[in-house]
Amino acid sequence: MFFPNGSFFSIFTLVSLRYIILAGLAFLIWYIIRKKKIAFKKIQPRFPVLKDYQREILYSIITMFIFSIIPWLILGNPEIKKHTTWYTDINRHGTLYFWLAVPLMLVMHDTYFYFTHRLMHHPKLFKLFHLVHHKSTNPSPWAAFAFHPLEAVVEIGILIVYLFTIPVMKAHLFFFFLFMMVYNVYGHLGWELYPKNFHRTWIGKWINTSINHNQHHQYFTGNYGLYFLFWDRIFGTIRKDYDSKFDEVINRKAA
Repeated sequence: MFFPNGSFFSIFTLVSLRYIILAGLAFLIWYIIRKKKIAFKKIQPRFPVLKDYQREILYSIITMFIFSIIPWLILGNPEIKKHTTWYTDINRHGTLYFWLAVPLMLVMHDTYFYFTHRLMHHPKLFKLFHLVHHKSTNPSPWAAFAFHPLEAVVEIGILIVYLFTIPVMKAHLFFFFLFMMVYNVYGHLGWELYPKNFHRTWIGKWINTSINHNQHHQYFTGNYGLYFLFWDRIFGTIRKDYDSKFDEVINRKAA
């Protein structure tokens, strides 16, 4: 059962299983099974230490709790739910809208993320909201959800935006949060999965990459986007060394 009709426990179970499977599988493949064979391609050659993994997992558990309780409080309460844009009949808004809603949600989320992300980098807010996430200067897949509780509330805030702006139904949230989690794990993977020269193609120049987000963790400035690079390019916040770093990582040869 998808979470809007379930208990808090069912929501937390779904969120946790997704995260453990996705982040755990990525960690197993890249950090254990294939570690030695592909180490030369790691964006930052060094590896996190045990305490880094432990911190990331601990905060991820807290985040999963917060990511579960917010939708439960809103959609599990009939008095609140009736004021949202939640709907159950696909014919109410048509099939075309049903399919266009997910890309719309991604654009909305990327915009929400970019501006809240930049806001949390303000000196007066950074330590309170965002420092915990940036302790992973060399992130692993477990850093994907390693947020301070206050930042976790900000991150799940996109759900509130959806529920009070655009019509959404069960399938929309199911696939959106799945995609969000997959791309978040990829962004913190530590390896690049896109092919050589992808960042220079007509579409690749607008798509965020693992290298791009890894630079943000390493240097703390620039590269604020999530899925896309629209806002980074518009506001000039993409790092000047992004293209050269992408080329350097992709063109590495095994010793």
